Amino acid sequence: MRKILIITTMLISISALNAQILKDVWNQTKDAATNTATSVVQQATTAVNTAVGGTTAPALSNEEVIKGLREALSIGTNNSSGNASKMDGYLKNARLFIPWPEEAKDMREKLIKLGMTKKVEEFETSLNRAAEEAAKKAGSVFLDAITKMSVSDGFAILKGADTAATNFLRKTSYSPLYTQFLPIVKEAIAKVKVTSYWNPLVTKYNKIPGVKKQNPDLNDYVTKKAANGLFVLIADEEAKIRKDPMARVTDLLKKVFGAK
Repeated sequence: MRKILIITTMLISISALNAQILKDVWNQTKDAATNTATSVVQQATTAVNTAVGGTTAPALSNEEVIKGLREALSIGTNNSSGNASKMDGYLKNARLFIPWPEEAKDMREKLIKLGMTKKVEEFETSLNRAAEEAAKKAGSVFLDAITKMSVSDGFAILKGADTAATNFLRKTSYSPLYTQFLPIVKEAIAKVKVTSYWNPLVTKYNKIPGVKKQNPDLNDYVTKKAANGLFVLIADEEAKIRKDPMARVTDLLKKVFGAK
């Protein structure tokens, strides 16, 4: 009888052990299946997001990049000409201010010594007023240059420095842009009467014995300085679009610069 009890106890223990083993195997199998299913779902989700542009930036063509760069420059030009054409847009902006012509700096110093400081300052103000006036019509000139700007590798500019597009525009389009901008500056110089401030100064100076006669080309001087000032502002606008998502005000800008 005792042997029967021992055998029965052993059988019960073995059964319990087998049951536990089977349970552990089942749990391991279930966990593995769950993990596999989760991985599959995650992979499928990633694939879908990639296809619809969810978490992965959409692919860009070189043509789209070039259009995006031109659009950025166009917006930058519009904003820049608007800011520069305001009262004191050049005069009170240290980065844009047009000073007395460098080639005539000795003239400036001698006139100040003669007590003509106020007249000198009035002339410098007139130079900056002419640039501000010219900036009102600069937008169309710059936009024309941007439209005609020939770009073969938009990605090289997109991946370049924060002002790469502006620098490219300056390098490739400055000469024709200057030609178109010059008559606008001449008109502005006439409108704000720059020569009326200049003529008394140069007449007074040229009467000083022994001095080299001065008469710089004010049209050329103001045109170059005004254009350079606009390039400074356009570069600022480009950098803003590259760095600040809020400055990307069109879908194209968001797509191109968001993928950078």
